[in-house]
Amino acid sequence: MPENTVPTQISMQKALNLALGDALRADPKVLILGEDVGTLGGVFRVTDGLQAEFGADRVFDTPLAESGILGLSVGLALAGYHPIPEVQFDGFAYPAVNQIISQIGRMNYRSRGTMPMPITLRVPSFGGLRAPEMHTESLEAMLAHVPGLKVVSPADPQQAYHLMRLAARMPDPVMFMEPKPRYWQKSDVDLEQAGELTGARVVREGKHVTLIAYGAMVARCLQVAELAAEDGIQVEVVDLRWLKPLDTATVASSVAKTRRAVVVHEAPLTAGLGGEIAARISQACFDTLKAPVERVTGFDVPYPSGDLEDEYIPNVDRILFGIQRVLTYKRLGA
Repeated sequence: MPENTVPTQISMQKALNLALGDALRADPKVLILGEDVGTLGGVFRVTDGLQAEFGADRVFDTPLAESGILGLSVGLALAGYHPIPEVQFDGFAYPAVNQIISQIGRMNYRSRGTMPMPITLRVPSFGGLRAPEMHTESLEAMLAHVPGLKVVSPADPQQAYHLMRLAARMPDPVMFMEPKPRYWQKSDVDLEQAGELTGARVVREGKHVTLIAYGAMVARCLQVAELAAEDGIQVEVVDLRWLKPLDTATVASSVAKTRRAVVVHEAPLTAGLGGEIAARISQACFDTLKAPVERVTGFDVPYPSGDLEDEYIPNVDRILFGIQRVLTYKRLGA
């Protein structure tokens, strides 16, 4: 698409579409594959129009078999291609866990670097759409735990566009977790100026407490920060972006300033990514923390479907209560 026809206000869905088109245009070895990604353009229309522009040999539909999609992607990567497979919904990734862990994550180590896995796996992720069972999950802790994988989740269209372009150039396997409820969020996107794309970023400055989130929860934390400001509480919001590798330095720098931290994510509490983040904050900021790191998360139950999502996903009130707990915490004997 010519530069002068690209609108500045675009949705995350459109930003990803443009980024994938750029990747196909820049490298003839880039291929897009998955269920309904070709003629239909994907369930969320992220690949809309790409098959018509680049042909069915570079953007093609696959059988409804996630293990086959990821197994084929491994073979393509070994043959010198950079496949960008799509798992149609996050819950559909479970049948391909063996390929993700045993092959995609391990092959570079197993071959001592002679068989890299330049695979960018697109995973529409998280809740907020009231979808049926198995169409809504938070897989980030499982994926981040696998050696050899990088895990990233954009929070807005600008980040989605540039992070996808970066991921499509990486020689490593990248699990690209796209927040489903943010697909239709529109904002200004500068297609030329990417800014710093590694590590976390501070999206709102504050001094009383740090909120740490990623993906869809970043927008919710910014909403919370606006409400807290009405009571004079200045909340700093950190968007992790990269869930692996974690940018401990940026998070620790923010928490060292505010001296309090609340981690927000949709996944269950137990063994969630928030536990790893809290441990790193405690280690890096032990002498400056004024309260234990708080976690506001989903519950230790399977991700619910339908209207029960509203009870499961961290809402504004739960996050505000988390802020209140760290602000009012008193040490014993203090």
